[in-house]
Amino acid sequence: MTTKALLLDIGGVLLTNGWDSASRRLAAEHFAIDFADMNDRHRIIFDAYESGKMTLDEYLNLLVFCQERDFSMQEFKDFMFGQSQAYPETIALIKQLKQQYGLQVIAVNNEGRELNEYRVSKFELKSFFDIFSSSCFVHTRKPDKDFYTIALDLAQVKADEVIYLDDRLVFIQAAQQLGITGIHHTTTENTRLAFAEYGLKV
Repeated sequence: MTTKALLLDIGGVLLTNGWDSASRRLAAEHFAIDFADMNDRHRIIFDAYESGKMTLDEYLNLLVFCQERDFSMQEFKDFMFGQSQAYPETIALIKQLKQQYGLQVIAVNNEGRELNEYRVSKFELKSFFDIFSSSCFVHTRKPDKDFYTIALDLAQVKADEVIYLDDRLVFIQAAQQLGITGIHHTTTENTRLAFAEYGLKV
């Protein structure tokens, strides 16, 4: 196998998840919002936001500001963005692999545009990503097979020329049906060992 590119999830791999259930629960507690109601709304509308078919303001107007609040939308956004943290060891590993083997690095993440753009800027992801094939830009989400084929087309590589890293096994299994080799990320060290099995040793 000749590896030319890495397809990388971001949330749960390089950074914490951008807006997961734990973050939503914290927001509900912080702003005294009914979590169950907010979560029900989230499940209905979040696909549209992640697929780039709804702005963050539109999403939050339906999620939180569907009724009068004693806090501003900007205050809520600041809290939302503030949940993101980096995993420096995994980022360092990917940078080493890219430099040592001359690999393309392509983001394949489900994320809304404003949150994605904030995280790319905040954590300087442009310094080692070549392409951002994020759901908000390509208007489809994992595990839709079109999502993976678009990423391959953008990188101009074949399925058997990439390794895909994700913390969610079901997404890897979806990609494997297209002939893409996947690594299930659990810890940085396990991922390092998995890459080594494919000849990418650092």
